[in-house]
Amino acid sequence: MKPITSRIAMATALSFTLVAAPAWANEADKAPQANESAQQGSADRNSSSRADVPDDVHYRGNIIVAAEGLQELDFIAGQDVLEVEEIQRNLNGQIGEVLAKVPGVSATSFAPGASRPILRGLDGERVRVLIDGLGTADVGNTSADHATTIDPLTVERIEVLRGPAALLYGSQAIGGVVNVIDRRIPTVVPDHTIHIDALTAFDTASNLRSGGASIDIGLNDMFVLHLDGSFRETDNLEIPGFQLTDDLRADLLADAAEEEAEGEFEEADELREAANQQDFLPNSQTEAYTFNGGFGVILGESTLGASVGYYDTTYGLIGNPEGGHHHGEEGEGEEGEEEGEETVSIGLEQWRFDFSGDIALGEGFIERLKLRAGYSDYTHTEFEGTEVGTVFDTETFEARAELIQSTGGVIGVQFLNRDFQAVGEEAFVAPNETDQFAVFTAQEFDLGGVQLEAAGRYEMVDVSSAPLGLERDFDLFSGALSAIVESDGGTRAGVTLSRSERAPAGEELFADGPHIATQAFEIGDPNLDVESAWGIETFVRGDVGDISFGGSIYYQQFDDFIYLSPTGEEEDELPVFVYLQEDARFFGFEADIAMPIIERDDFTLSTDLRASYVDAELTDGLGNVPRIPPLSLLAAVTGETGPFEARAEVQHFGEQNDTAEFETETDDFTFVNFYLSWRPIETNQNVVVQLAGENLFDVTGRRHASFTKDFVPLAGRNIRASLRLSF
Repeated sequence: MKPITSRIAMATALSFTLVAAPAWANEADKAPQANESAQQGSADRNSSSRADVPDDVHYRGNIIVAAEGLQELDFIAGQDVLEVEEIQRNLNGQIGEVLAKVPGVSATSFAPGASRPILRGLDGERVRVLIDGLGTADVGNTSADHATTIDPLTVERIEVLRGPAALLYGSQAIGGVVNVIDRRIPTVVPDHTIHIDALTAFDTASNLRSGGASIDIGLNDMFVLHLDGSFRETDNLEIPGFQLTDDLRADLLADAAEEEAEGEFEEADELREAANQQDFLPNSQTEAYTFNGGFGVILGESTLGASVGYYDTTYGLIGNPEGGHHHGEEGEGEEGEEEGEETVSIGLEQWRFDFSGDIALGEGFIERLKLRAGYSDYTHTEFEGTEVGTVFDTETFEARAELIQSTGGVIGVQFLNRDFQAVGEEAFVAPNETDQFAVFTAQEFDLGGVQLEAAGRYEMVDVSSAPLGLERDFDLFSGALSAIVESDGGTRAGVTLSRSERAPAGEELFADGPHIATQAFEIGDPNLDVESAWGIETFVRGDVGDISFGGSIYYQQFDDFIYLSPTGEEEDELPVFVYLQEDARFFGFEADIAMPIIERDDFTLSTDLRASYVDAELTDGLGNVPRIPPLSLLAAVTGETGPFEARAEVQHFGEQNDTAEFETETDDFTFVNFYLSWRPIETNQNVVVQLAGENLFDVTGRRHASFTKDFVPLAGRNIRASLRLSF
């Protein structure tokens, strides 16, 4: 990092600490008396389901980093929250698949072991995935084949934030934020000394075996110990029918005929075998293990704590039969991978250390100081068969501090350092280091019948690669302004104007080589400019009686939009993809409504309707932005009686024929799902046995946003049994 940036970061952090010191000492003196009431306040939280916590209960560590007043800011409060009940229903090993039913969200679905969320058609470097407000510090944003280091088995809840609010969390969040809340750093003392949560699941489509559990132990009135862990194992994924699309099968069969005509009978047999692969995805097995430990110190209204976590996973990547034959041609047999064909897999591990502080400062203009810091040591290895191809090493340090105002605003600073190394014969990105320092604020103003809300962020970014002798500096300015009106019934409607800027990432600048995992030759551009976007969004949300609803329409105009595009050429027998910049526009909408149909003392029937759509084009007649999700619709009916709940869903994905150059179209498909839940213990509604049937009609589905959609379809019919405990 540059000296001036270092001095600014250190001085700012020191200033925030000095502000907090007197208040922290005061809280320590008052702790014994205050903790008695704090424990009483935590009783309801620990004795009831987190999915059933009332709306007026707020968790510390929420993605909304400010005090309760800031949670009403509309460009921030426009979020979706998945509690444990919905996480159990949509359980998957990858966070992208868990969120795929949320309006405006899709998934990369690269492989069963790697799937990141896509928000409003944006992914990768434009979507930040956080753990309790800090980045995951993996390399999942650099390529779709890289997994995110989160296991949903031990997650407390997940929050999805789209639109201009994301600017509070970094310029990389120009598309949105996914924040995963866990309890590895406790902020309350358990009501009954020990609190346990657990979730286990088994399924048929992947032969899933999984389980996760966490325990919070109150050592005394002030100290809480937390431990959690999980494991997940799957075999090859079952699919409906053929693995490949009809067009890709036809290409391979034509190639087989040509090989046979030339006397290459073994090669022809291999091509036909690949074209006729069906019923399961070869090399799609996964394995993951996690462990986390932490402690919390509760001093009245203030808390601090620290944690350490370990994540380990190994998963296979499905090769493109059309583009990957040059791997392992020596010694191949008729049985493909069993006889020596080199399959590709990834082995990944991460150590993570976190600190959190929430310090009450009294009743003045600044009420609280919130501190968050984390360090990660991340390594993943891409294997070709048993040989090491490329090793990715990343060390990341991130910290943020926020002053919470009594007026409902926030002022904060954020710092990040990321040291990225890729080593190996096929290391396609040169080693590089990224430094970021930012200041940000969000404020609200009441102008009688109209409420104004404003946020701003200034960020300095330095990206350098010592081996290449290259360094780029960027100054970024982002902001948002909302005007909102509220009806007597509480319905809020408004409009938001936003301006966002993002610096190109090291991978976008310095990539130049074969990426074996994605079977592509990727080429960056060290001269890429800042990507910026102007946006406007109108929204409405509220409740009318028992009906709750929300909707938004948005438009974004990008200048110098960065995207990875195929050229149609080959290098080292791999298709070439290059990072380009063009102006682009995004238009879309999201809507959802939930309402009761029948309400009786012993029976209720309700419905849940969701829809989202995004259209994205490059300007100047250059065509469509690649890999944009199509229209998605979901309709669900839920019935409850006594301890039983049944939910039927129909989820439809439209066809996508607005494609980019060299991109194939995707057919529409519809999944039908059914979920039956049973709460066997009347006095503990947190014990839930669930039987799920997904894709009941065994329909072939492919996500258009996936790089691998032509040869990696979604799972076929799947029956899953799960058990959730909390006591």
